[in-house]
Amino acid sequence: MLTKILPNIPSEKRLVKVIGTTCDTSFDLNYLFEKANKIENNVSKRLLDIVITLLATIFVFSWLFPVLIILIKLSSKGPVFFKQERHGVDNKIFYCFKFRTMKPDSEHIDENGKFLQASANDDRITEIGSFLRRTSLDELPQFFNVLMSDMSIVGPRPHAILMNNEAENTIDGYNLRHLVRPGITGLSQVSGLRGETKEVDTLRMRVESDIKYIEVWDNALDIQIIFKTAKNILVGEENAF
Repeated sequence: MLTKILPNIPSEKRLVKVIGTTCDTSFDLNYLFEKANKIENNVSKRLLDIVITLLATIFVFSWLFPVLIILIKLSSKGPVFFKQERHGVDNKIFYCFKFRTMKPDSEHIDENGKFLQASANDDRITEIGSFLRRTSLDELPQFFNVLMSDMSIVGPRPHAILMNNEAENTIDGYNLRHLVRPGITGLSQVSGLRGETKEVDTLRMRVESDIKYIEVWDNALDIQIIFKTAKNILVGEENAF
């Protein structure tokens, strides 16, 4: 696993600086790998994922999905669902599912060949898509990713492949976030670090938070993050677009 996640870091190196010269934060690699292994093999975490997903499917998704599907179909032509390749645990590629929020055939790469993130007043986003993104309802299909074991409810958010490639060449230790399965929500998202990352330092802080999640994880933290996410959805978030 070490060579998959950290191909550019010697296995004998014990400490890795995560966010460059602007911060002296470093993590014990041996401890991180032990903790990540504990997370990935934790029965109670997987059980929590399955129970919440099944309950949500029975009591919420069974009526909410048909409503959202109709609204999406009425708002614009194109498929209801959007799938995109993302990096998962051990850098393995998987398809991440979302409700489509952008107009069909929208560009996802700018003129410089870089990943084009969604931004405020983004004209690629449909009217219903804007609502779905503000309320995070566009992420609900990822519960099926959870059932397929590609994702967990809580974990580092999976980035688009192009964004991922750009970041791993910019931020030291970026791929440490792939030690565990990605999440629908995570510590970064409830710490004000969700949404567009205009500055490299913002992405660095997100990476640090993602790795911190691995370092301090327990089931109580997951439950806290789930409740905080629900609260943020209800009250609204500045960076939700």
